[in-house]
Amino acid sequence: MTTPNQLGEALLQTTSLTTEGLEQALREQEESGARLTQVLLELSLISEDELLKALGALYRMPVRDSLRPDEVDGELATRIPISFAKSHHLLPLRQDDDRLEVAVADPLLTDPLDDLRFLYPGTRLEPVLVTRRAILNCINQVYDRASSADQVAETLDTEDLEDLATEIIQEPEDLLDSAEDSAPIIRLVNSLLQQAVKERSSDIHIEPHERELVVRFRTDDLLYEPIRPLPKRVQQAVTSRIKIMGRLDIAEKRLPQDGRIMLKIAGREYDVRLSTIPTQYGERCVLRLLPRTQELLSLERIGLDVENRTVFKRLIHRSNGIILVTGPTGSGKTTTLYAALSTINTPEQNIITIEDPVEIQLKGVGQIEIKPQIGLTFAAGLRSILRQDPNVILVGEIRDLETAEIAIQASLTGHLVFATLHTNDAAGAITRLVDMGVEPFLISSSLIASLAQRLVRVLCTRCRAPYVPSPEELDEAGIRPDEVAGRAVYRAVGCERCNHKGYRGRRAIFEILVVNESIRKLTTRGIDSKTIQEEAVRGGMITLRQDGVSKVLAGITTIAEILRQTEEEAVISPDL
Repeated sequence: MTTPNQLGEALLQTTSLTTEGLEQALREQEESGARLTQVLLELSLISEDELLKALGALYRMPVRDSLRPDEVDGELATRIPISFAKSHHLLPLRQDDDRLEVAVADPLLTDPLDDLRFLYPGTRLEPVLVTRRAILNCINQVYDRASSADQVAETLDTEDLEDLATEIIQEPEDLLDSAEDSAPIIRLVNSLLQQAVKERSSDIHIEPHERELVVRFRTDDLLYEPIRPLPKRVQQAVTSRIKIMGRLDIAEKRLPQDGRIMLKIAGREYDVRLSTIPTQYGERCVLRLLPRTQELLSLERIGLDVENRTVFKRLIHRSNGIILVTGPTGSGKTTTLYAALSTINTPEQNIITIEDPVEIQLKGVGQIEIKPQIGLTFAAGLRSILRQDPNVILVGEIRDLETAEIAIQASLTGHLVFATLHTNDAAGAITRLVDMGVEPFLISSSLIASLAQRLVRVLCTRCRAPYVPSPEELDEAGIRPDEVAGRAVYRAVGCERCNHKGYRGRRAIFEILVVNESIRKLTTRGIDSKTIQEEAVRGGMITLRQDGVSKVLAGITTIAEILRQTEEEAVISPDL
């Protein structure tokens, strides 16, 4: 075995490690007793890629830059506990006769390899050097792929299910880590959560029926059953387990309850909002999965085209005024608002939000969750926010006249205010405020823009098929025949990758009504929303349907999907 000094000398000759760095690492190693390679990485004296290449040359071991799950024999790999694989950064890859290929991050860590020889007797271990990050990512995917809620459901024992479900255990850092040694009900609930994440579902529905317990996932806005119905006897145990995870009262079964679960699944963190209600056949649970990530919080990622993005960026950098985002529940309004906040979030800005509930956590932003039962309403919270010297305020939803008037007054006194409303289109936001009782002159003085949006399903690129749309389809969508000349228009087909739905993921479509002088005059006169919409189109506004059509012509979605999401909107010609 190579000594630390010999290893250090080799690294000095083949890597960018300096003599001073090596001496520092050796001193640290002597004090801590850790391995030299571990100390070098912890002190950032050498990159892991560079270290592995040097170790590979020194010990004559192959080095790989990446590791894909499809290269791993899942049945072989999952014989070892996931906690063992993660803690030692190793993963069995494949076995040929008496040869077992194993990905390792540190060839000097020999004890775990000795343990593998007992688990795989009669095999000759052949280590392959791979970075720790690549190994951990592959472990998460391989063990996630091996987990199935259907398989776990088959193993449920009939005895003591409720006791097992209500057993208080310390939640693991990652649900995949609890694959071993957990009670059957715990494994079942964990498997449902893992499968929902794997299938990109936004909601899990646990629905009690007369003789069975039905599980449904919502993926890309549609509900479906991912597993066969569970036996009625596990209903109480499953419900109790979910309520314990959400810190709810398991003894209270007559009243609705709301809770929150913090999870980590396959290395990603999730906030899960839990809602339970009593029904005829027992408590019904709905879990909404919200990834704790800011990767989608950018105007480029949410679906704004170049023209709309330019307009919206100019609007959100205004110093005062109110910007309304409208659309039905689940249309992505919150994501759009937080993408805007993320864009303007700087140390110079004091941004405060009031929401019901806080769905996305944004660093550097003060976020308040309303609690009506103790008097913390949107209106009450908004008054308090104004005393916190904010630059930007986000109001989760304008529901009443009081909240609307405070938000508008805030925008008139030097604050930029973002808020949401439930209306069908951008122009409808103006008439909705008037219907609430807000004076039209206040709206015209404060409102700088209204944005409406919908979420449309995105075609699966693997199975989508080109076709020639009928004249009736084109006419209904407002597409001129010359617009599709020479372009491919696609329809949904369905394949294994998209769960035979034909769609995979969703994208937002938008219309942005910028309040100019002509819109301001119509607002002051109390003119109806249709007239305001027509004036906005004359001024160059792209409607929801027109934005949707552009995504059809780009091969992103289908005519049927655009018609489904904009059926209430009349196509308005810009020539009016």
